[in-house]
Amino acid sequence: MMRILRTFILRSTLPLLVLACLHSAAQPNSYPYKVAQDRMLWHDKVDKLQQQLFLLGGGKNDSLMRLTRDEAVNAQITDALGRRVDELQQQIEFDSTLNTNNKKRYLRGLIDLLTGFEKALGAKSIPPAQAPGLIDAFVQAMELDKRGASIEPVIAASAYETGMIVVDCFNSAPGENIGAKPAHLLLTRRYCEMHPALILNYLSSHPALPFEDSLIIVAGHYNVGQLYDFAAAGNELAWHIRNSKDSLVHTVAQLASSKSGRLYFPFLDNLVKGKLTTEDIDKVKDDDLNYYRLLVRTRLDYAARVLPPLRDTPMEMNALTAMLEKKGKQVFVTEINALHTVDNPAIRFKILDPLTPEELYYLVVLSEDEIYTSSYLGVYDRIFQKMRTPSGDSLLLQVHGDYFRKFIKMAAAYNKLERFLGTMDKQNAGTVMKSFVIHLENADEEEAVDVADSYSSIVEKSPALARFILDEVKWNYDKNVATGNKKGIIIYNLLQTLFESADTSKKIDLSARLGIPPIYTVDHQSLTDDSGRVIEQVFFYGDKDKDGQNSYTDFMSLFRPKPKTKADWKIMENPQWTTITSTHGRPVIIFANKPLLGEDDPDAKAQKALDDYLYDNHLKPTIVIHRGHSYHVKYTIEQMPATARIVVLGSCGGYNNLSEVLKISEDAHIISSKQVGTKTVNEPILRAINNTLLAGKDIEWLPMWRELEASFQHDPAAREKFDDYIPPYKNLGAIFIKAYRKAMDDGE
Repeated sequence: MMRILRTFILRSTLPLLVLACLHSAAQPNSYPYKVAQDRMLWHDKVDKLQQQLFLLGGGKNDSLMRLTRDEAVNAQITDALGRRVDELQQQIEFDSTLNTNNKKRYLRGLIDLLTGFEKALGAKSIPPAQAPGLIDAFVQAMELDKRGASIEPVIAASAYETGMIVVDCFNSAPGENIGAKPAHLLLTRRYCEMHPALILNYLSSHPALPFEDSLIIVAGHYNVGQLYDFAAAGNELAWHIRNSKDSLVHTVAQLASSKSGRLYFPFLDNLVKGKLTTEDIDKVKDDDLNYYRLLVRTRLDYAARVLPPLRDTPMEMNALTAMLEKKGKQVFVTEINALHTVDNPAIRFKILDPLTPEELYYLVVLSEDEIYTSSYLGVYDRIFQKMRTPSGDSLLLQVHGDYFRKFIKMAAAYNKLERFLGTMDKQNAGTVMKSFVIHLENADEEEAVDVADSYSSIVEKSPALARFILDEVKWNYDKNVATGNKKGIIIYNLLQTLFESADTSKKIDLSARLGIPPIYTVDHQSLTDDSGRVIEQVFFYGDKDKDGQNSYTDFMSLFRPKPKTKADWKIMENPQWTTITSTHGRPVIIFANKPLLGEDDPDAKAQKALDDYLYDNHLKPTIVIHRGHSYHVKYTIEQMPATARIVVLGSCGGYNNLSEVLKISEDAHIISSKQVGTKTVNEPILRAINNTLLAGKDIEWLPMWRELEASFQHDPAAREKFDDYIPPYKNLGAIFIKAYRKAMDDGE
């Protein structure tokens, strides 16, 4: 037999001594002992697999299979797959208790063992260090099998990855081990417990497992939302879920069987704990106002429980928040936004009259991406008008500090922060702003983005407060350096760099400091395709209030020639979209879908048809413009191509919008607004961008924004609206997201 990969490991006064690995190059079928001719093929297959594994580990002239970075472990792996496998071959060949068929069966099992290990290594589903344990388990299982005993105890004592390979060596006919099927069931259960997210999918295609009920409980407690979906399916698995004796599973199954289940689901934690009944919810679920109030009361209850000393984790808190956000927008924000042209506040905000300060608070913080500036200001004022003691610290205490960073960020964006801090004494105001900055290492990315986003507003309106925040950021950076908190070091270093860059006299090069692409300029060449053309795509939406149609008309006026003037643009139309092509200068092609209104979303169909046309003709937009209400933004982002380098949202640039844009195009320059887009500002911005493109020049945001700012100096109303627009270099939230994700990826 071919003698390969022999490694003798001695433990002496040295930690580990690996002696010579006898790497013999014997000719095929040259063995130091006699092998029956009819089994020679099986032995040769084993030898071949050993060679393959040795090469996989970087073998050839090396003495070790280098499958890990630890030389001692490599030595053990080499010994297991070399010397010990050789000895197993010889043991099987000379075992007088075995007939020739059983000898072949165990040699085939050894082949299956090595094949399975090689495949698992390739799939990275087994740690290489399990090789010695794999051989141990095979030897133990073979001894049990020779006696006709079950191999299940060996599989039960082995690591999952090892057990899966070994059991497959003893489950083929003829001579399948009596413990193979029970061992497979054992491994199935272990796998499911290791991967609870996959349990219900597995059970749906493998019914009647003996431990199905216990796995349902594991899966249900891991992902309640998934449990709800499977319980509502109406199949055999759903029947088992409904008949579970576990209180959580049973409650979820009851909700899933109800037509109003999704209305009950946000209250799951209190339903399971007996603090609330479905009858309580039934009393309000068809009443928008009272259902919203119950959602707020439950959120306040949960917000209090997550704080010390309880530190509870209410189930499905995300489902509660999602429903609270949905109802707040649908019932209240949509209406006050729609009435934005109504001058009488008593009429416009009448729907808010019954709401408490806390209910109004959640209306604000959960509608950042959709609430208009005028709507926000109306809600903000009503919060404090309805408070017995109108103080900001009292408000934050009443909501247990829930979403307080979002509230402060929005107050800063809408120039209400100084007034908010002025409602409390100076010491409490300082405490609130310290809390705004501290412990971001323990918070979600969104909260750090809120802090970053707020600074550009604060530094313009309150330089003293901006210095205070910068000092707090520096203090927190030093603290995280001292404790070695990697996430905290990254967050506070980024914030410090961003905030210091707001002082233009320091001339901080953010691109160089943060390791991200330039934020002040966009190279013209990066916007062109192979033919030198810049492709733009504009999204319009048909609205009953005609806002979308009016926006389209205003947009098209940019390209229609004035009487007795030469046309700078060629316009071509079809029923679904318009194509606008430059007639001089560098080539620019603009595609804009028409804001069609009617049944079956004709504007969505127009966008889809345009998307298909661009794809079929290899036209890749590098500039994407959203023209529509903020609640339409998500549809624009869903269709946004990865080639987009400049994105003009023209409506609220909240965290979710910024984050999703940067997931699609990580280097995108984003222009966003706190308010719904207005032609007074949109047209000059788009004209400035297009004129620069026609001239073949790079986009330079700083001088462009200065010129735009100067053009509004003599129109205070237009200047106020222009100030709501955030250029890419001031969009600190977007810059933070880019730099943070890059830093975290680099760290890993």
